[in-house]
Amino acid sequence: EVQLQAFGGGMVEAGGSLRLSCAASGLTFDDVVITWFRQAPGKEREGISCISSDGNTRYGDSLKDRFTISSDNAKNTVYLQMNNLKAEDTAVYLCAAEVAGTCSPLSLTLYWNFKYHYWGRGTLVTVSS
Repeated sequence: EVQLQAFGGGMVEAGGSLRLSCAASGLTFDDVVITWFRQAPGKEREGISCISSDGNTRYGDSLKDRFTISSDNAKNTVYLQMNNLKAEDTAVYLCAAEVAGTCSPLSLTLYWNFKYHYWGRGTLVTVSS
């Protein structure tokens, strides 16, 4: 059974930082795209960033200056470093995997969501202002 799980959420003050982890079991990161999404109350799901197993990355236009994605393929883990957090960053953060996919701008869109083979349980990030 393939499982994808996000970890590392919590409560942080505005301006603070968090690092989230997306860990996979039953799935190796040798030929996949992993994408971080977030879902805030009353808002549609937003694609944050994706990374492919070969290291190619993409970011949402408004987030690249504060968020950084990275991976440790040997550990089947992808990370999201979030700096200078703002109240509007409060959301459930989750990760998804597309097997044999390509990390592209489309990977971050709702239009592309159905392409993902696996979705993980999210972790809640709460930023206090």
